[in-house]
Amino acid sequence: MVIVSDLITIIPVLPSADIKRDIEWYREKTGFEPVHYDKMYAVLYRDHLCIHLQWHADTPDDPLLGGSVIRITVQNIKSVFEDFLKRGTVQPKNFMANTPWRTNEFGFFDLNRNGIFLMEDIA
Repeated sequence: MVIVSDLITIIPVLPSADIKRDIEWYREKTGFEPVHYDKMYAVLYRDHLCIHLQWHADTPDDPLLGGSVIRITVQNIKSVFEDFLKRGTVQPKNFMANTPWRTNEFGFFDLNRNGIFLMEDIA
C-alpha cells in the first residue's frame, strides 16, 4: 500500500509545438527559467514550482499520442514502485534509475493515453 506521505507534488507536462519558442515565452511572461531542455523536452523552474514542456504535434510521431502527461514527485520511490508492480500497472523494466536529469522514475499510460510518471529527485 502507498503511504500518502510518499506523494509530494504533481508537475504538469504541457504540450509544446516549439520548445525553444515556448521557453522564451515562459521566461519573459512568467519568470520560469529552464534548467534542462532539448528539442523535445524542457524543465522550467520558478522558486519551488516546476513546469515541464514536451513537444506535441498531434501526429503519428508525437510521443504523447493524443494524451496529456503529469509527473508526480514522491519520496521512497522503490516502495511506490513495488505497489504499482503488485497492482500489475507496471513491469520491472519500467523503472529508470539515475537518469541524466537526476531522477529515479517510472511511468505508465492510463486508458485515455495520459502519461503518468512518478519520480524521485536524486540531486
